[in-house]
This record gives sequence, structure tokens and C-alpha cells, in this order.
Amino acid sequence: MEYKDYYKVLGVDKSADGKTIKKAYRKLAKQYHPDLHPDDKKAQEKFKEINEAYEVLSDPEKRKTYDTFGSSGNFTGGMNFDPSQYGYSYTTGGGDFSDFFDMFFGGGATSAGGSSKRRSRSFNMSDIFGGFSGGATSGGGRRNPRTQYNTDLTVSLRDAFKGVDRKVSLTINGQAVDVLVKVPAGITEGKKVKVRGDKFGVDGDILFKIHINLPKGTTMDGLDLTVQKDIYPWEAYFGDRVEVDLPAGKLRVKVPEKTKGGSKLRLAKKGFKDLKKHEGDAYIQFNIINPTSLSAEEEAQYKAMGEKYKH
Repeated sequence: MEYKDYYKVLGVDKSADGKTIKKAYRKLAKQYHPDLHPDDKKAQEKFKEINEAYEVLSDPEKRKTYDTFGSSGNFTGGMNFDPSQYGYSYTTGGGDFSDFFDMFFGGGATSAGGSSKRRSRSFNMSDIFGGFSGGATSGGGRRNPRTQYNTDLTVSLRDAFKGVDRKVSLTINGQAVDVLVKVPAGITEGKKVKVRGDKFGVDGDILFKIHINLPKGTTMDGLDLTVQKDIYPWEAYFGDRVEVDLPAGKLRVKVPEKTKGGSKLRLAKKGFKDLKKHEGDAYIQFNIINPTSLSAEEEAQYKAMGEKYKH
């Protein structure tokens, strides 16, 4: 079996990292795409050779085997690499290559002879995007639904209220991908945020189902929030101002005089605000607690009060 130098095929050094290998592959795949060379058998063979090299060097385990045993190693694709097993097909028509640009490079290329932005999936080589699988069509210009990947994302109550940009590291089909998720202000539990994966190297959409991590002592009913707040007996009896943590930020609220344990204070429109700007209320539930330690004088005062108000 003839040895093939996959590093030479892609024009990279043996020390090249995954990013460098992918960049070289994309450049060559664009240059030797068969739709640019419909009658050139050598270009088509070169295209297959490029994909064969990338299929091995982009996979850490296959690359390790190749570096040890050469192209005679036992690869999934290896010397018998067939692009069709990754959803690749091509015709000699001009439309498929524009679709290749549209999917692969995120451009707005149009098919030859017209301005239609047809999104044919007749070319769908998943390992262009690091091994992500996609649904290829049988041609004919029919548009298939984009591939969707579903996962979960947990955010804090404040981030859900104000919105947040979150960088998320995922592994899809064995490939590590870093994705930026723009969580909109007012997202509620169970809603999904769709991220178009193209610019992150994913052929398809990633759907993030949102879960809200509520602070300790906080419950949520629709858009209404109930926040537990501990106060001391003298604060409950004489009244005071205490700080509570709400989605919009910290707020000082007034404890009414002679507040009973378990009573609630309603703060209108201080709860959660959703995507449609509907606002809930916040309820502060006061719980009377005792200090963990007292001085001798304070203990004597407590005992005196206990004797006075003994049932």
C-alpha cells in the first residue's frame, strides 16, 4: 500500500493544531470543489484526497494512529474514504456550488443565472464542520428542515431578568464546540433560545432550553416572586428597613411595626418581567428568628420578657 502524506496533502506541518488543519482544509475544499471542475477527473480525485486527509487528521485518535503506523493504519475512512458516507454529493450544475458557499462559508451566493437564494442540501459534508451530521437531500432543490441539536442551559434569575451573553462549550458528535448564546431579557423557564450554528462550525441550529436557578429562599409562581427574609424580634416589633435581593437588584424595604412571623409585604411590579414586558409582583415573607448568641444582659432581658408574657 502506497504511503500518503496527509500533512503534505493539506499543506500543514506535522505539529499543526486542529484549527490550522481545519483552515487549510476549508481553503483546499473550496479550491478543488468538483462543481468548479466538472470535467477534471484529477481535481475530483484531489478533492477526495483532501477529504481523506482531513477525515484522519481532524480526529485525534485517527491522527495518533496515522502518526504511528502511517496511512496503513486502521481508520474508519482511511484509504477507502468515501465522501458520500458523510452526506456529500455533487452534480455538474452551477447551483450546488453556490449552496456549498451558502452552507459552508455563510455567504449569500446565488445559483448561476438568477438571484434565487435556494438552500439546497445536496451538498452536506458534515466533517467540514467538525463531524456534525446533517440531513442531506436527494437533490432537486427541495429544502429540508435544518438539523437541530437540543441541549439545556441554566441561568441565574438575574441573568434571565436582564439578559446575558453566555459562552457555552459543547460536544456534538464527538467534536468540541464553543458557542455564544445570547439569552434575551425576560426569558422564562422552559423557553428555548435558538443559535444558528453556522458561524460556530455547526451545520444546523442549536436549541437551548432555559432553566432558571432561583436564589435560596426564593420561589416563583408565574411572574410573581416570593422572597423569604429573616428578621430579628426587635425589627419585627419596632419596624425597620432591611435589604432584599430582587431580579432588578438589591432593594431596601420597610418592615412594618409589629410584623408577625410569616406575614408578607407586596411590592407591586417588582417581580419578574417577561419577554412581552408583562410584570409580576414580589412578595417579601418575613420570618422572625432569634440571634445565635446573646450577652448576659441580653439574656436577662429575654428572660424578663418571657416571664412577663408567659402564657
